[in-house]
Amino acid sequence: MKCFFCQYKTEPNYKDIDNLQKFLSVRKKILSRERTGVCANHQRKLSKHIKYARYLSLIPFVSYQGIK
Repeated sequence: MKCFFCQYKTEPNYKDIDNLQKFLSVRKKILSRERTGVCANHQRKLSKHIKYARYLSLIPFVSYQGIK
């Protein structure tokens, strides 16, 4: 399986929320390279952009589980 970003000749971007969401679990944790198939170079960039998007409140840190 080829890397998603290498295949489409793109780079991870913190503004592209739809693509970043593909690499997050249900609980909004960053998925590993083994689960996503992303190369090491793009995995490093991806994690930085996800963390930056979280900092800017574009994506949540955790998902709401309905517990009060």
